[in-house]
Amino acid sequence: MKIEKLSKTKNKSVFLIKGIKNSIANAIRRSVYEIPILAIDSVEFYKNDSALYDEIIAQRLGLIPLKGDLKTFKRQENCSCEGKGCNKCIVSLKLKAKGPGTIYASELKGKGFEVIYPQMPIVVLAQDQELEFVADAKLGMGKEHAKFTPGILWFNAYPTVEISKECNSCGECIKTCPQKAISLQGNKIIIDPNKCDLCGACVEKCNNLKKAIKINASEEDFIFYIETFGQISSEEILIESVNALNENIRELSKKLEKSK
Repeated sequence: MKIEKLSKTKNKSVFLIKGIKNSIANAIRRSVYEIPILAIDSVEFYKNDSALYDEIIAQRLGLIPLKGDLKTFKRQENCSCEGKGCNKCIVSLKLKAKGPGTIYASELKGKGFEVIYPQMPIVVLAQDQELEFVADAKLGMGKEHAKFTPGILWFNAYPTVEISKECNSCGECIKTCPQKAISLQGNKIIIDPNKCDLCGACVEKCNNLKKAIKINASEEDFIFYIETFGQISSEEILIESVNALNENIRELSKKLEKSK
């Protein structure tokens, strides 16, 4: 197996992974939902004079991305408190605000967490309206609730391109490609595998290219696209997905051994 980083921005990374099967690539994708992530899980309201119900505000709070120390923090069910909740597995937050004005995520107070997007709005308060609550955040996984998801990961098979001698470099494929993945360099047709999603539009829509160009999906090379919501980096999402997959395989091996 070989891994190559194709591009990197603040919130997105693209990797080319060679030498794996489609089933392994999909298992890595699904394992994103087994990465422990910190998010608000319960809210107790003392005052809420806003136009929104308690349940709506609680849902908004749960979707605010939070960053915590995932190395020292523990899942509540694995904590020494036996699920009762303590400072090793629960982060306490509070907010007290009075209108008029927009209440932002930056107004959440407490220790052991960081709000990734401080300017994310929670609610708008009118004159003399008040909002006061305390909340608990814990580690969870995306398979339990979407608020515990660190980002999104998807993949495409690496495109393999065959251009025959019948290609006259007319450039019609460039016009038909919706991803702008095709370019003309000199007299040669060049396809960017980072942009090509194997839609086949260049082959289907251009009569001149039906026999001149052929695009196939590789069965062992895949391009992974990873976007993070900010709790962990896009590179960490890939690493932790593989770690989660390995842990599941180890757990399965143990159960198979016991069943013998």
